[in-house]
Amino acid sequence: MTAPSVPVVGRFAPSPTGAMHLGNARTALLAWLHARALGGRQLLRFEDLDTGRVRPWAYDTTRRDLEWLGLDWDAEYLQSERLDVYADALARLRVAGETYPCTCTRREIQAAIQESAGAPHGHEPVYPGTCRVHPADLDRSAALRWRVPDETVCVRDVLTGKTLCQNLPAEVGDFVLRRNDGVYAYHLAVVVDDARMGVTDVVRGADLWPATPRQVALGRALGYAEPRYLHVPLMTDFRGERLAKRGGAPSVQALREGGEDAGRVLSALARSLDWGPLGWGSPGWALPDEVRAADLLPLWRARLTEAGFFTGSQT
Repeated sequence: MTAPSVPVVGRFAPSPTGAMHLGNARTALLAWLHARALGGRQLLRFEDLDTGRVRPWAYDTTRRDLEWLGLDWDAEYLQSERLDVYADALARLRVAGETYPCTCTRREIQAAIQESAGAPHGHEPVYPGTCRVHPADLDRSAALRWRVPDETVCVRDVLTGKTLCQNLPAEVGDFVLRRNDGVYAYHLAVVVDDARMGVTDVVRGADLWPATPRQVALGRALGYAEPRYLHVPLMTDFRGERLAKRGGAPSVQALREGGEDAGRVLSALARSLDWGPLGWGSPGWALPDEVRAADLLPLWRARLTEAGFFTGSQT
């Protein structure tokens, strides 16, 4: 087994919009296991740019939940305190002529897509480039969009072995880097932060896999090193639907304050993965009812070995 040549830096990046549910906790656990199994550093980054959705109490509640589960971190960041960093990155793109103002409303974009016979109709609406071609309406506040390069970007997930290729103009379109209310967009902030914080390995939910090629492309435009991406399964309820705060998923805070044992929660999170080849959930294999986070480190190392992480087959 050979460790990566560059020291590993991982991160868990919750949005403080409410109490952390079990799906968030499982992703936090896997991100922590990855960094610690490789002897690396783990960062906690609160993604709190959308201040209208932020709940001030959620910062401390998230910290308490992570500590209760035994998931520590080496440094903490708040995106709301890093606006100058995003402004600098955006200025570099603007100087290079890679952005343009856009005053289209969502309704106008949807109408333009429907009216254009040649418009792509994929998994998500693709901005048809209205303001790229025609001047923006100067009477409206403008968002800033990135003029995506005319290329296909492919990314390989080193955990699943899957490769995703997207033609940026056809499947993604010019996307927003700063909203018309001045808020920096998720894609810009996450790319800048991962690069500037030295993140080498991004462990996150599988729902963000489709966004990876555009983030890689944006990072390349800014001259950043590309991290490794590991997308983990989303936790689902009994209906097979993704756990979410708005869907009433149980919160870690409620379990913690209700007297539940953290070791039992960790064991349940690990068993919920059902990664058969490793033994997670396979016949004849059982995890103790109570575990510590550190007890799961050998299982994560085994999962990485199975994925070829240590042999170079992931490159």
